[in-house]
Amino acid sequence: MSLVRVKQNGQVTLPASLRERAKLNVGDLLEAKLEKGKITLTPASLIDHHIAESQEQITHGQVYGPFDTAEEMIESLHRHSRRPGQPVKRSARK
Repeated sequence: MSLVRVKQNGQVTLPASLRERAKLNVGDLLEAKLEKGKITLTPASLIDHHIAESQEQITHGQVYGPFDTAEEMIESLHRHSRRPGQPVKRSARK
């Protein structure tokens, strides 16, 4: 067992032997959870992270659509990507 110290901003350094045994590399994502009073770190892929983030956005109603046509979707993209005070661009097709 290795002891690690919690530093400023909650940072901890995992011992090299542990990182090697877990096959962790610089930049890898770890899912952090509190389970039964213990903090667990589990390797997670970037795809897993994006899926979890998307599910949270859906849960909070942060979605657009559904759209009946591609033009409706494009107009929605223009509407939501414009800067305040900038006119809405309309699709030339109808």
